[in-house]
Amino acid sequence: MEKTITKPEIGLDPADWNDIKTLGYQIIDDMVGYLKNIGDRPAWTPIPQQVKEEFKKPLPQTGTDIFTIYEEFKQNILPYPAGNIHPKFFAWVQGTGTPMGALADLLAGVMNSNATIGDQSALYVDKQVIDWCKELMNYPADGSGILVSGGSIANITGLIVARNTIIANAKNAGVYAANGKLTAYCSSETHNCLGKAAEVIGIGSDQLRKIPVDKRFQIDIEALKSKIREDKAKGFIPFCIIGNAGTVNTGAIDPLDDLLQIAREENIWFHIDGAFGALAKLSPAYQQQLKAIEQADSVAFDLHKWMYMQYEVGCVLFKNAAAHRAAFATAVNYLTAHERGLAGGPETISNYGMELSRGFKALKVWMSLKEHGLEKYSEMITQNINQAFYLGEQAKQHTQLELMAEVTMNIVCFRFNPGSLDTEQLNILNKELLMRMHEAGIAAPSYTLLNGNYVIRAAITNHRTRKVHLDEMVAGTIRIGDALMKEFDAKLFKFDFLTL
Repeated sequence: MEKTITKPEIGLDPADWNDIKTLGYQIIDDMVGYLKNIGDRPAWTPIPQQVKEEFKKPLPQTGTDIFTIYEEFKQNILPYPAGNIHPKFFAWVQGTGTPMGALADLLAGVMNSNATIGDQSALYVDKQVIDWCKELMNYPADGSGILVSGGSIANITGLIVARNTIIANAKNAGVYAANGKLTAYCSSETHNCLGKAAEVIGIGSDQLRKIPVDKRFQIDIEALKSKIREDKAKGFIPFCIIGNAGTVNTGAIDPLDDLLQIAREENIWFHIDGAFGALAKLSPAYQQQLKAIEQADSVAFDLHKWMYMQYEVGCVLFKNAAAHRAAFATAVNYLTAHERGLAGGPETISNYGMELSRGFKALKVWMSLKEHGLEKYSEMITQNINQAFYLGEQAKQHTQLELMAEVTMNIVCFRFNPGSLDTEQLNILNKELLMRMHEAGIAAPSYTLLNGNYVIRAAITNHRTRKVHLDEMVAGTIRIGDALMKEFDAKLFKFDFLTL
């Protein structure tokens, strides 16, 4: 009889727990130093080609010492981030994170909770965080909400509930339950994730009507009314109006009170995309302008943007909790609640959204809000807004700079303009200027096109930013712009060298 050889059982915990402890202490020491001195680093550092080649190596077949892995991280990954934790990062709209938020993610990682089901602490923390989010927006206490990965999923979730509430049996029959094509309405400045949301919920991006904006980049109310009348006359079914609480291009806030009134008159859903701008409601100067949020059927916003929390965590709130639950709740045997035991906890969060598996993202929100309190966040958001208006004034005062849109909140759009170039030349010049600024690590603003003009766009959602950092970006813009003009005069730089 052949003898059976039994292999010892194995696991993934360390053979020596002291190694993990030693490495953990080293990581904490290194990362505290990294964060403490982050402003001394370039705002952005290009990744060398030899480092990029490291990420083309094949899947490892055997294990590597944990200390060696960490050294690889420090050499090839840590030095080359996007840079959003840097005080001179103003690209797109990205939050900065905090040391406490990072520790919260460490704690959540150790717990490794699937924070959607079971009688576990994570669900109670999640519920409290949603209640706190309702307080942030002065939203009805009996409303509902869910934490999600970010604004894109928050907006999709909002439109799913809107569709299923306005159109009877849409949950089962989809858009075919409607007696005509469903249409939703937003401004031409609305974030592109709403177009994706229209595709995901089945109405198609063609049925997301993008209404023109005025000179302040706000939705044209009369054009909206006209389009709704036109669509209804053609047999379309308007079901949702989407208002912007801060557009991604310029920070413009749509006339939300007017949009709310139209939605009520037309008996359609009013959703607000407040990815970052809804949180300006915490600043006293914007409370009235954003008051319509309190009456909106749903509002989406990101805590990882203007609440400065670690990626990723967004939120969507619903005025009608029953409508929110009805859009997602499904009865299945393996999720049946029990009277006691692990299955005796709060209702599964999957009854309020798409995911049945997700991490304990509420913990960093809970710990961060406890650490700083609402008043501190209100002061920080107000400070960022004041910094944006300061930067706008700097753009007006320097003759080589041109402010390209009115500053209304925390986004500033400007360009270098020596006064001797046409639009195409200015576009090429400013694109090259921005790339050189990034490569030099001076600052990291982003860019956009406004009325065909390429502009440098600074979005300030950064708790580390000070006015001196804005001054350095302005000085760098002028210095690089002047250098480019000298190259042009010496025929070292050609405006047909680059294209948009």
